[in-house]
Amino acid sequence: MNSTGGYFELELRKGKEFHPYAIALNTGRNALELILKLKKYKKVHVPYYTCDVILEPLKKTKTLYEFYSVDKNFEPIFDYSILKREDGFLYINYFGLKDIFICEIAKKCNNLIIDNSQAFFSEPTANIPTFYSCRKFFGVPDGAYLYIDGADDIAFPIDHSESRFTHLIKRIDYGAETGFNDFKNNENNMIGQPIKKMSKLTQALLCNIDYKSVSKKRRENFLFLHKQLSNYNEIEIDFCKELVPMVYPFLSNQSDLKQNLLKHKIFIATYWQNVSEWTNKDSLEYKYAQQIIHLPIDQRYNFENLKEIINLILK
Repeated sequence: MNSTGGYFELELRKGKEFHPYAIALNTGRNALELILKLKKYKKVHVPYYTCDVILEPLKKTKTLYEFYSVDKNFEPIFDYSILKREDGFLYINYFGLKDIFICEIAKKCNNLIIDNSQAFFSEPTANIPTFYSCRKFFGVPDGAYLYIDGADDIAFPIDHSESRFTHLIKRIDYGAETGFNDFKNNENNMIGQPIKKMSKLTQALLCNIDYKSVSKKRRENFLFLHKQLSNYNEIEIDFCKELVPMVYPFLSNQSDLKQNLLKHKIFIATYWQNVSEWTNKDSLEYKYAQQIIHLPIDQRYNFENLKEIINLILK
């Protein structure tokens, strides 16, 4: 029975989650771990162009893995006919821009697993295990969603998130620089976590978000950047109005661009330095890991903020 009266808890809007029919878990990597345990794949094909944390659940479940390359459109260079019945194939919805391709690959690739950690608003494809990460899109400390058959009756302990909030709070009170070490500590805290249900606190925060407003803002910001920068971007972006991207991927030969943005307090997330260790310098993945600048387009920013970024790039 819930307590009545007394002091107030954190005041939050009583809304709804965006993925109410998914399994709510504590982390995206644990969502993948649950997929591996249920599907019992002996080997999973994984893209070179991915974060090294994706290997954690593979190692925990002692699942073999093999890397594959992607082309300039972030699509697999792979012969799907060689897949065995016990093989899984992991594909990432890069930047939240590959929904149409996922519909295509689903028709020809058996045992597909979709990583939508960069595509929170993308719908899952029927009968294909799909997982999402929440903290890449919102100010929450953890949380993930999973669509998969056969897991509804499995009982997991509930996670607790109160110790993971310092970076979120410090950014409000003191600014991004002050909370950055806490942010890194929270990322490290995610390593080795057992599979748990999403914490009540994270779930309450996710029920507090105006998803319609967030998706609209992200689309508008993405299109604004694309209109101004597409002629200078080496990545060919095919954008449809249903997509809600995570960032705007910008590829150019300006080697000092990221540092120049940083000087102006424009913090650009670095994705997947591990790719440089996994691949050689001649590979496309190496180039992408080193040179793609992930420009922010999220719900915190308006066109005035983005104009500053555009001006710095065009200089």
